[in-house]
Amino acid sequence: MTTLPTARSGAEIDQFLEQLKTGASQTSTGSGRLIIGIDATASRMPTWDAACRIQGEMFEATASLGSLETQLIFFRGFGECKSSRWVTSAAELHTLMRSVSCVGGHTQIGRILDHAIHETQTRKVGALAFVGDAMEESADKLCHLAGELGRLGTPAVMLHEGRDTAVADTFRQIASLSGGAYLGFDLAAIGVLKQLLGAIAVFATGGYAALESYAAKQGGEVLRLSHQLQRS
Repeated sequence: MTTLPTARSGAEIDQFLEQLKTGASQTSTGSGRLIIGIDATASRMPTWDAACRIQGEMFEATASLGSLETQLIFFRGFGECKSSRWVTSAAELHTLMRSVSCVGGHTQIGRILDHAIHETQTRKVGALAFVGDAMEESADKLCHLAGELGRLGTPAVMLHEGRDTAVADTFRQIASLSGGAYLGFDLAAIGVLKQLLGAIAVFATGGYAALESYAAKQGGEVLRLSHQLQRS
């Protein structure tokens, strides 16, 4: 396993994330809740850095619909998978993401799906947005968890970086079984990721009607996302 250099020690990161979970600031009763799951293994570092710069689009896109609550969950390294408390501003999410560096390791998508199940059982989650480029787990297990998400009414939108066909097949199945959507992107067109995250936030906050209106203005990949969710 290759460990990338990081500006903060693992202990400092753990302490920071624990503070985010248990800090004095309480989660608001916003109209939309969105879980963002991200593969933070070594291959994802360039995209992670880009995502740190663009995630504010989500909050801008939902400004007229009501407040948006987001929670970050990521995996990396040797069995490491962490989630934050729910946050309600781009500044909070940016601070959270900037505290994390990418580290080599295997995928743990199952743990993200399982986490989303438990969260929505506690209080409804509008959607799970997952960003990743690989899948090294049992497809059957992931599909079972995706089906449970679908039963609970929490769609998983699988945003696939790269062109690995095996990964794409599994991501599509996860999306279908959860009632979500699958879309691919690459780092050369990182603006697409920005648009899609904004659209997913709109969906989590205002439902399909709000997404349909947003997609009509944005077009392109956002319209494709809207069509997939409509068919689910």
